[in-house]
Amino acid sequence: MTTTQPTATTIEATQWLQAFAAALARNDTDATAALFHEDSYWRDLVAFTWNITTLEGRDRICHMLESRNTDTAATDWQLEGDPTHTSDGVIDAWLTFTTAVGRGKGRLRLRDGKAWQLFTALQELTGHEEKQGFTRDMGVDHGAHKNRVTWLQRRQEEQAALGYTEQPYVLIIGGGQGGIGLAARLRRLNIPTIVAERNPNAGDSWRNRYDSLTLHDPVWFDHMPYIPFPAHWPIYTPKDQMGDWLQMYVNIMELNYWTSTEARHAEYDEATNTWRVQVTRDGQPHTLRPTHLVLATGMSGFPNIPSIPGADTFAGDLMHSSKFRTGTPYLGKHAIILGANNSAHDIAHDLWEHDAAAVTMIQRSHTTVTRSAGANRTNTGGNYSEAAVAAGITTDLADLIAASSINAIAPIAAKQATDDTRAQHADFYARLEAAGFLLDFGEDQTGAGMKYQRRGSGYYIDVGASELVISGDIKLRTRVTIDRINPHSVVLTDGTELPADLIVYATGYGNMIQWAEQLISKEVADRVGKVWGLGSNTQYDPGPWEGELRNMWKPTHQPNLWFHGGNLSGSRNYSKYLALQLKARLEGIPTPVYGMTTVHHLR
Repeated sequence: MTTTQPTATTIEATQWLQAFAAALARNDTDATAALFHEDSYWRDLVAFTWNITTLEGRDRICHMLESRNTDTAATDWQLEGDPTHTSDGVIDAWLTFTTAVGRGKGRLRLRDGKAWQLFTALQELTGHEEKQGFTRDMGVDHGAHKNRVTWLQRRQEEQAALGYTEQPYVLIIGGGQGGIGLAARLRRLNIPTIVAERNPNAGDSWRNRYDSLTLHDPVWFDHMPYIPFPAHWPIYTPKDQMGDWLQMYVNIMELNYWTSTEARHAEYDEATNTWRVQVTRDGQPHTLRPTHLVLATGMSGFPNIPSIPGADTFAGDLMHSSKFRTGTPYLGKHAIILGANNSAHDIAHDLWEHDAAAVTMIQRSHTTVTRSAGANRTNTGGNYSEAAVAAGITTDLADLIAASSINAIAPIAAKQATDDTRAQHADFYARLEAAGFLLDFGEDQTGAGMKYQRRGSGYYIDVGASELVISGDIKLRTRVTIDRINPHSVVLTDGTELPADLIVYATGYGNMIQWAEQLISKEVADRVGKVWGLGSNTQYDPGPWEGELRNMWKPTHQPNLWFHGGNLSGSRNYSKYLALQLKARLEGIPTPVYGMTTVHHLR
């Protein structure tokens, strides 16, 4: 009988992990930090810090361990699978570990015997695991029982009680895919939750968008938690099909989903550490008293509406892009679109397909254009792809790989990917610029992905409109804006007058924090600071840039207030870590938050 000997790569990773575990057990933070390169990173999702944070360099790592190592009590560090040796000489290994309160997974990247990157993420809380597989509920109590209560009766009783005789622990404002996915996570963790959605049906936030809209991310990115799309699902999901999927998902996941419910005002009660939230449900006022409030109102705030002289005299249709539905009424009409982002291109594309007489897009500043990732039907690249599925990379594993990326060094890979795209599609970009389009590739040539993380705007994922710009079917005016609006025309800042029957402001949105300001108060909004964008959270955290999205999926400087959102991939991935934070608080598990200078969420 022969035994397989461990490879040199496995031996090196094992030796490092053993030294790391021993140093942690001794609470020797200096020895632990010495196992890292001076130029190194540790990204933690909840496991050590009860936060989503990245520690850069030995000093930050040492500081975190001095604060959190004893309480975390991480033990049982094990390699998961065989480490690999990458082409640049880095050993890449997956890990498992336990803490005083749960189980986690991690990723280690060694360079020259020391850690260059470490990733740790809490996966479940001990004693509060999700029921699944062998631990799933029976669903029925076999035997002879008088007055048996059916599933439907239990469900109806729960729906009648929650929010009335019983209060939710969590109230989610916003029932789009983000709120729905988080609610599903919370349901699996037995956290009483209500989702408040102002539309009449789940999925209406998609159905109410312009008719031609489809998801710009391909299907492999877009699964909801627990229930993937079936194998026949199209690469790009039409918006109404997505709406129907979300409505189905709400029913199947047994979510307490309040439709036709609008949140009017929320106020935090410091004496009880709960919220008082005034809502209108089906036209009737009602007050909820949740412990935690999650705003899942979308990554953007209110529509940006420019103030342009003469707008009130316009005889045609004038609207923000969020209100546009279809180009059907504009057959033979002249359309002006102010802006050159995703929605501007999509709407221009739709108007051209519906035979508008002229479609003019006014581009005020440079836009990053990237080719669609799903143009190849098999999408053979990356961890979210048909090839990845065939190779056994599940969505959960792909999410873990994505989460293990270090934002501080992401621009390096992003620039390389952008350079490759520019080279591959050089003719396309040359033709686009020759048409007069103001093209850029991000502030540091890192492309649309980094723009999305940094500002959430300024890019277009090309699904056809760029060729219409190149051909001149979508007319382009650049380095100008609308100076004045007349009853039947617009005058640009260069003096040009263009006929207009329709004006669409594709001018984007404000910051998500605007929803908190409207619902709660300006004081709370100022205390929290901006939401989204890589950087420090607020003026209360002016310290080292932590390379994380501001105030997303983690504690904020307003107790018991959380923000959730992002695209389908991001909100699916990080809903897991937000749900674990909320479950820990429900169960009374201490959750001292590392990296916040003013608020520690202990409840």
